[in-house]
Amino acid sequence: MQASLKMMTRLSFMSDQDQVRHRRRGEELERAVLTAAWEELADVGFASLTMESVAARARTGVAVLYRRWSNKDELVLAALQHYGLTHRIEIPDTGTLRGDMLALLGNVSDGRSSFTTIMTATFAGLLANSGLTPAQVRERIMDDRPLWSVEIYGRAAERGEIDLDRVPPAVLEMPFQLIRHDLLMTLRPLTPERIKSVVDDLFMPLVAAHMAAADQPVRS
Repeated sequence: MQASLKMMTRLSFMSDQDQVRHRRRGEELERAVLTAAWEELADVGFASLTMESVAARARTGVAVLYRRWSNKDELVLAALQHYGLTHRIEIPDTGTLRGDMLALLGNVSDGRSSFTTIMTATFAGLLANSGLTPAQVRERIMDDRPLWSVEIYGRAAERGEIDLDRVPPAVLEMPFQLIRHDLLMTLRPLTPERIKSVVDDLFMPLVAAHMAAADQPVRS
């Protein structure tokens, strides 16, 4: 009797699993696989991740993976890109450029610390396996996502706080480059004091200096 119950339970589980496999199609199945790949990266790391382990976590067949991604490297790149697209950074609207930058950099720090940790651990193996350069890997992961700053700088320009023709791109990019550097070096969120220093001691004075310099009359 107990053996029969165990068999029935097992058959029921297999039936449920088959239903899950057959029910998911297209984008839904792809999302499930990419989420599973991200979870595998977080749990076991790039070296131990396999197409088979991702398929098992996603409760699908490994052939499903190979129909979409030719190898582990392609799957991991897709999983990293998918994570970025599905865990977007909230773009604040505080009414001032300074307030927006403080809030945005805080959101980036909090929202990207785990991504940076996993990406850092994955990077060396991914470069060695794929043959891609660091710039190519970043391009594959970022794809055509808009920069976090586009909306904030656009609103600031409308308010007259910044002239995007006067302030060099290097200054506009600098806060984000510093944040990325700190995240890579520490693998933890930045302190509020560090974010405030980037904005108040570096970014805002540089913006003000370039805005003021452009207003000075040219001496003959």
